[in-house]
Amino acid sequence: MAHRNLKPIRPARSAAPRYELRLYRHGPGDSEMRVYRLPVAASKDGEPVFVGGLRGAGLERFEPRILRILRHHGVRLGPGAPGQRNVQGLDEETALVLGLLFRTLAPMRNRDNMQACVDGIERMGREEAAYWLGMVMHRHRPRRILQALRIVLNASED
Repeated sequence: MAHRNLKPIRPARSAAPRYELRLYRHGPGDSEMRVYRLPVAASKDGEPVFVGGLRGAGLERFEPRILRILRHHGVRLGPGAPGQRNVQGLDEETALVLGLLFRTLAPMRNRDNMQACVDGIERMGREEAAYWLGMVMHRHRPRRILQALRIVLNASED
């Protein structure tokens, strides 16, 4: 009779991180892409965590390559209407690459250096991209880490 007080066990939600890409169309020729890590049952915070974003000239210059990366991973973005956002789910590998790419390119202005960084990040393996993005997101001085990454990527082009 001790079994009367037992409650059925429900399966827990997955503790694996989930990511989403948010595409904002602010107006004609003015787009913004952002990657967020969504909260999971195991985390304390209920808010999505910003991973990286890109807007303006950097996005305009590399949007075809970013869209190619997304297509390669099975993500299709529609045109989207100005003033609205388009939200797509991402797998972890795509989110790592895009987050690192966005954070690396955001402050850059030199097109040659930007091109070298994009090429280097596309060639990175999943583990290396996760390492660099983790360093950028969780260390005390992320700008120094991004600068070191840019130096390494530009030196590897020579």
